[in-house]
Order: sequence, then C-alpha cells, then structure tokens
Amino acid sequence: MRQLRMGMVGGGQGAFIGAVHRMAARLDGEIELVAGALSSTPEKARASGQALGLANTRNYGTWQEMLDGELALPPGERIDFVSVVTPNHMHYPVAKAFAEAGIHVISDKPLVHTSEQARDLMETARRSGIVFAVTYNYTGYPMVREARHLVQSGALGEIRKVIVEYNQGWLATRLEEGGNKQADWRTDPTRSGIAGAVGDIGSHAENLAATVTGLELDALCADLTTFVPGRALDDDGNMLLRFTNGARGLLWCSQIEVGAENDLRLRVFGTRGSLSWRQEEPNALEVQTLDGPLQVLRRGNAYLSPAAQAATRLPSGHPEAFIEAFANIYRGAAEAIRARLEHREPDPLIADFPTLEDGARGVHFIEKAVESAHSEQKWTAARWRASVPEVAERGEAEQAPPP
Repeated sequence: MRQLRMGMVGGGQGAFIGAVHRMAARLDGEIELVAGALSSTPEKARASGQALGLANTRNYGTWQEMLDGELALPPGERIDFVSVVTPNHMHYPVAKAFAEAGIHVISDKPLVHTSEQARDLMETARRSGIVFAVTYNYTGYPMVREARHLVQSGALGEIRKVIVEYNQGWLATRLEEGGNKQADWRTDPTRSGIAGAVGDIGSHAENLAATVTGLELDALCADLTTFVPGRALDDDGNMLLRFTNGARGLLWCSQIEVGAENDLRLRVFGTRGSLSWRQEEPNALEVQTLDGPLQVLRRGNAYLSPAAQAATRLPSGHPEAFIEAFANIYRGAAEAIRARLEHREPDPLIADFPTLEDGARGVHFIEKAVESAHSEQKWTAARWRASVPEVAERGEAEQAPPP
C-alpha cells in the first residue's frame, strides 16, 4: 500500500494551521507531502518548501504553478490530493481549480466566503467525481463520535435542547495592530469574510452540534458584537436556535473572553438522558440518564461504540488529543481516496469525515447569523438547502417560524 501523495497550498513559514495539517496527515504513515505552494509570495513559498525538504522541482512559487506542474507529470506521479490551508479568501479559487482538474481536495474551514461559491464547488466536485473533505477537526475526537452514537442509538431519547459554546480570549485586545499574522487576516473582511468570531470558531460550534445531534437548524436569532474598538468584524456572538424537530438551542462564541483558551463545549439534552463533552478535556464524555447515576465514559475502553474505537489509537489512560483528532479527518479522507483508486467501497468506520456538504451548510449558517444580527426581526429562517433549484422545484420558500 503506497502512501498517498499530498500537495499543500498555504501553511508556510509563520502559519499556525499548516504545521498542524502536516502533522495530522503524517501521523498514520499513509500520506506524504511531495509538493507545495506554501505562501502568498513566490520567495516565501519556495523558502518554506525548502525548509520542509520539498524537492526543488515540486517546490512551487504559486498554486497555479503547482497545478500546472502536477498536471504535466504522468498520472502515476501526480499528487493524489491537495490540502488547502490558506486564509479564507483563497479557499474557493484554489479548491475549484484543483477539483476541476480531478484532484481530490481537503480544505480548511470555513469552506468559502459565500453560499454561491459553495454551491459551485458542490457542482464542480459532483462533475469531477472527487473526494472533498473539510477539516472540522473537532469531529475527529473519539468521544465526539461516541456522543454521536448515543444520540443516533436513541439512548438520549428525543432531543429537546442543544447548548454549544466556543470560548477564546486571544483577541481581547487589538492584536492585529502588532503584526500578529493570525490576528491580521482573521480580522480583515477581505480575507476572512463577512464574519469574525462566528466564521472562525462559531462555524466549528455549528458543525459540532450538527454532527453529534443530526438536527437540522430551522431558524436563529443572533446578536453579534464587536467589542474591540476599530475592529471591522464581530469578536463575540450569541444565538438562540430552533431546530426542525422542535428542539431549542443556544450557541455562543467569543474571542474576547479574557482567560479562555480553546474552550469548546457541547451539551445535549433529550427526553431520556443528556451528555456533556469539553474539548479541553476530550477523553471523557459525561452521560446522565433519567433514572440513573452520572456516568463518565472514557476513551480507549471496550464498552464504547465501534465508531469511537475506530478513532482511537492508544489504550485507555494514554491521552489522545488535538493532533490525533485532526489526523482522524485526514485518515478518513485518505480511506475514501484510496477506495476510489482501488475501485472498492470505503470502510465506513474509517472514512468518517466532514464533507463538502457540511462545509456548504456551515457557510450558510455564517450568512444567516450575520443576516439575523443586522435584522430587526426576532427570528431569521436558517434552514439549509443544497441548491436553489431544489427549493424552487419543491415550491418551498424560506419563512421564519412564528415566535
């Protein structure tokens, strides 16, 4: 079994997430980085590639050079997939170009800037028949997959309430003025998009809740705030949620909560039980039943579901965390890509990763949150449709539910 050949766009010197992607991709020995266009200028890109040991012939100055160079190689030598880890504004043109060329794509989140771009990517991927993964990495934790299993199995009964929160404090001051690269592009609307905290971490919260519960968002009421003077995008968001099954929810995300590090939490309440998971203590899942005691389930134990066990590498008592969860997304996409190459069905326990559809729904969520924050209406319709024609064919129109 040969290693899959990965190309990377973005993630060069000075970038945080690029190194995380590379570590995650390498963890299981199934993927090797063979090509890259790693920065926004040719000089920085080539310097970054040289530092990582890329061959000069595949250390490209721009992503366009990389695409042309790879397509010029014999099919058996080209990259199998591209990992897109640029600032948000470059996700769409890069992903679309590689997808049109028939090259599989793994993209960082949020997927793109607009729903129109997302729908175009979905159509492009459908035509090309490629695998397209989006790195909502928190869904890779074994205990998140156990939480999803508990909901799907009916252990919690009918879901009534969902609370998801993502708390950070690193942007409590105007860090972008001091030359911080990560703060600079994340607070710039031309690169980050129409939302700040909501797009950066609120999208993770939405995806985590949707992945675990399987619920479809019907409407939301959002209050987005920019607390730091002079900042162009929101740095704090609070939302009320309504789901199509009648459940209610709360979602809040903030990057100005002094003292908060990377505090992502999810609580789900049903008619028969509830669960609670926290990213900063990821190896435990608290489960409470209606008539029983509080249970603390722990990663790596035989009593967990096959999905949780398949996402586990180490025995119980040996903590697994962020990189391993991230690696599960890469391993899942790699299994789907390998299955295409070998003309077989992928193993569903391994090929478990956020899809292009998840990414498109996330973009829609961001747009609706911003729309709601700017609206005088109490509720903004937020139900997601894969494409506008589907809505037209059914004769459905988005209307906010009654209060």
